[in-house]
This record gives sequence, C-alpha cells and structure tokens, in this order.
Amino acid sequence: MQAPSVCTEQAERQGDQRDVSFEAKGREQDDLQHARYGSPGLRVSLIFVDRIAIEDEGEGVPLVCLHGLGGSAGVWTPMLAPLSGYRVLRIELPGSARSALAQGSRSIAGFVDCLERICDRLSIRQAHWMGHSLGTIVAQHLAHAHPNRVKSLALYGPLAEPAEAARAPLRARAAMARSESVCGMLKIAIQTVSASLSAETRARQPLVAALVRESVARSCPQGYASSCEALAEAQSARLEHILVPVLLVTGDEDAVAPPQAMRSLAERLTASPLVRQHVFGRCGHWTPLERPAECLSEWTHFIGATNRLSARPARPAYAMGVA
Repeated sequence: MQAPSVCTEQAERQGDQRDVSFEAKGREQDDLQHARYGSPGLRVSLIFVDRIAIEDEGEGVPLVCLHGLGGSAGVWTPMLAPLSGYRVLRIELPGSARSALAQGSRSIAGFVDCLERICDRLSIRQAHWMGHSLGTIVAQHLAHAHPNRVKSLALYGPLAEPAEAARAPLRARAAMARSESVCGMLKIAIQTVSASLSAETRARQPLVAALVRESVARSCPQGYASSCEALAEAQSARLEHILVPVLLVTGDEDAVAPPQAMRSLAERLTASPLVRQHVFGRCGHWTPLERPAECLSEWTHFIGATNRLSARPARPAYAMGVA
C-alpha cells in the first residue's frame, strides 16, 4: 500500500528528519491511512478516511474540531495544541485543504453524513465538538441529527444560517473561484483579510493576517466554490431540539457573526441545559486565531461547568461576558 502522497511530499519539502511511518487500519486499508509523526511527549497522526484528512493528536476524551470556509486543521493549533487529557481530531471538510471533494458531500447534510462515517470508522461514539464559522452550522446540524454523538458544542463565530443578504455574495464568490481559479482565490483571500479580521488584528498581528490570507489563497478553487455554495444554501438546524451544553463566542467586530446574531441564536437553544455567550472586544470573525488563549480559557471554563451538570435543568442557564 502506498502512503498518501501529500504526506511524503510535504516531509521531503521540509527536510523532516523525524521518523515517519505509515500504516493502514480499519475494514478497508485503501481508504483509512495514517501518517504518524512521533517524538517524546508528542504524537500526531494525519489520517485519511475516504480521502478526508484528519489530524489526530493526544489521548483521552474525543474533541472534534471543524474549521470554517477557507480554513483547515491549522485554524485550531494555536488554541488547542497540545491539550492534555483529550484526543483532538481536527477534520478538514470535503474539498478543503488536504481533503478531496467527494460526490454527495456538497451540502451541509453531506458534510454531516461525512462526519458520521468518520466517527464510525474511527470508533468515536461520542465527543465534544468545536466549530468555527461554516463549521458551527455543520456542528449544529450534527447535534440535531445525531444527538448521541455530541457531548457539548463550542461554536466560534457562530451562525445558525447565513443572513439573506450574504447568500448572493457567497454564490458570486463561488463563481469567481471557479472562473478565475488560483488568481480568483488570491483576490478572495485579500478580501477575506480586509473584511473578517478586526482592525487591531490586522495592525498588530501580521502573522494571523498572513495565515488567514495563505489559508484562503491556497484553497482548492473547486472545493472552495463548493463550500461557498453549500453555505449559501444552508438553512438553520432545529436549534430548539439541541439537548447539549453550548458555548457561543464571537468578536465585537465580527461582521459575519455579529453579537446580536449570536444572541438570537442563543435564544433559540431552549432545550440546552447550559448556554454560555462571550463577546471579545477588538476581535473579528477568526476568533480561534485572533484570540486563541482567551478562546481556550472560555472553553475550559465551559467544559468545567458542563462536567458539573449532574442533570439537565428545567430551564437553560445563560451567561454572557464582554472582554
């Protein structure tokens, strides 16, 4: 069996001298492949399940992370690596980063079905879930469709669905990606940095701005276009049927998921036993990159409160802060 070419090529480009071993596990060896990078105290696997890339790091309670439009597994590394006591699985959605664009995955429902298959293949019965932007919509639909898979939801830059005014621009962006290919992706990347990061992030965190620009610019044009179209057509999950604790975090300069939209989403989570909200000051839409330490702190406090819940209260508990 050949190892995934993306792994070998990347290791050769970087001159990586660490021991790298490839192994296949699961029912079908051809589509469940591992690239393991081992060192004392750190073990990360790059796994492909049905050509979907997953970074698998650590041991313990599963925590599954879903990036947003134009993102990748790298969105979560400043915030979460390493996170003791958890098995962190950073999934790259179909058509994004290193993941193939599979037939049937070009919708929110298709993304959810893909995640369900991945959980089955990796024997993940239940997990905490994190999402950013597009990933928050997918996570909400997963929690409604497969409630037994979900222990909690942590949603950064949360959306129930795109605003009506945003749907046509998303379709136009998809058309640009398809028609102009990599040149179009560069234009989209520059626009994304300008529109979705806070003024302070652009001025004082040039590495964050560079990472967002590079992540979007290097996206596969066809895969990015497909994700844009899935987002443009997305409808809200039945939020009143979500039964798990939910953390909602946004920035005061987030034009994609503004604080008022987050509050409206929270008000619909009537069956959740715990709903926490937090708004970061001087922060835009890419909260896990713009404010990684604060995002982790909010999640840690949220998980502590979640673990203390002995039974679901009759009414949801709300908490909100501004930093």
